[in-house]
Amino acid sequence: MLKNLSKSVEIMFILDLLIFICSTIYLYNFFNLNNSYLIITVCLYIITGLTVLFLKDNYKIREFNITFKNAYLLFEGVIFASIPAAIFLYILSPNINAIFFVISNLITVWLLLLLYRIIFHYYLFNFKRTKRVLIVGSGTKAEIIKDLINKKYALKMKVVSEYDDNAILINSNCSEETDFQKSDLMCKIYNEIVKIIENEKIDIVIYSSFGDLKKEFCIVNIFGLIYSRPKNVKFYSMHNFYEMALRKCYVDDYSALEIQNLFLHKRFNIYNFCKRIYDIIAALIILTVTFPILLYIGIRVKLIDGGSVIYTQNRVGRGGKTFKAYKIRTMYTNNYIPNQKNLTEANEQDNDARVIPFCKWVRKARFDEIPQMINILKGEMSIVGPRAEWEDVVRIYEKEVPYHSYRNLVKSGWTGWAQINQGHLFSSDLEAEKLQYDFYYIKHRNILWEIGILIKAVFLALGGRHG
Repeated sequence: MLKNLSKSVEIMFILDLLIFICSTIYLYNFFNLNNSYLIITVCLYIITGLTVLFLKDNYKIREFNITFKNAYLLFEGVIFASIPAAIFLYILSPNINAIFFVISNLITVWLLLLLYRIIFHYYLFNFKRTKRVLIVGSGTKAEIIKDLINKKYALKMKVVSEYDDNAILINSNCSEETDFQKSDLMCKIYNEIVKIIENEKIDIVIYSSFGDLKKEFCIVNIFGLIYSRPKNVKFYSMHNFYEMALRKCYVDDYSALEIQNLFLHKRFNIYNFCKRIYDIIAALIILTVTFPILLYIGIRVKLIDGGSVIYTQNRVGRGGKTFKAYKIRTMYTNNYIPNQKNLTEANEQDNDARVIPFCKWVRKARFDEIPQMINILKGEMSIVGPRAEWEDVVRIYEKEVPYHSYRNLVKSGWTGWAQINQGHLFSSDLEAEKLQYDFYYIKHRNILWEIGILIKAVFLALGGRHG
């Protein structure tokens, strides 16, 4: 995983940790509870509290907003964080003081978290120094970076200068020039960029022309020379900056080539083995826990119209191969086939008259897709990965979304990075954005991250917000 562009996330995490520790220890001793259980109680609050706050997006830069809704969501998170400790104390130390401790700690932690977030928010947007940015390059990618910096105000960055290298490189033939000519060209660009850095007091340099292979012969060396100077200047390519700011990849020839090289030169034997074990264990747990609910849903659906409870759809998986994905039927029998018109209209499916009224909550909580655990056990899908799209839909997307087939380099997932960030929406434009999330997942996937994605997906599904 890439590190954050701002240290604000790390600061918030540390402050949250200290609040949970200090408040819990102080109030635990204040109510004279059994010292034997203090360490376990503190650990329960820390682990559960920080996990819940993470899952509720309290550590996203774009969520640094003080609103009534966020204050409520923070309170809701602290309630979830208090449940394991409350159960633990109720079982081992059932007394009135333990109840007062849990209630007091809940209120205290929430007020402290909210108070310092208000202060932190005010500092971030009113006193924190704005970093000065130089963009090297021009064209669409440079405009994307400028727009990103302008809209993502919490980054506290400002584009103060731009350097158009096209003026120098436009007539340059990198493959035919001599080493001397290339060195002379590099020195010219290097000197001009260093001059801008010094005169404009630049903090961050972003090179926006990666992907133009004609320019890469010199720009990497130029950045290496600049980076060697003790100026405390940070350097990013457009692609890296885009990833770090948005947690998704900018999809173009360069990123597609990067994904290709990842699969050509890197072996995932250990990762694939661990992921398969993780898939099997997670699928069995999900099936076991949800079986009573699935049985109830199945009986209700069967009694409504007498049709089959489980049905299959042709979905596209790894390598572009199709497989039969299992689902619980939530609609009355129909022969729906997507086309350009109803692909967009599919966003309103939950309000479709074909949906069995009882099953609206089933669809929101994604219980209808839990039978796909069978596909996972069969090895056709994974717990986490790009969404397994309908075969007919894929035909449309592959014509309209460049590099759409690259998402099939890995197994399709029951949930995924795109689903928890964007949801499941239909249209070519939204699919192009989903592909950016899928590229990011493919590039940075690891087991610990995937466990976090699954946990967050469960939270979103229970709240009816999972895509």
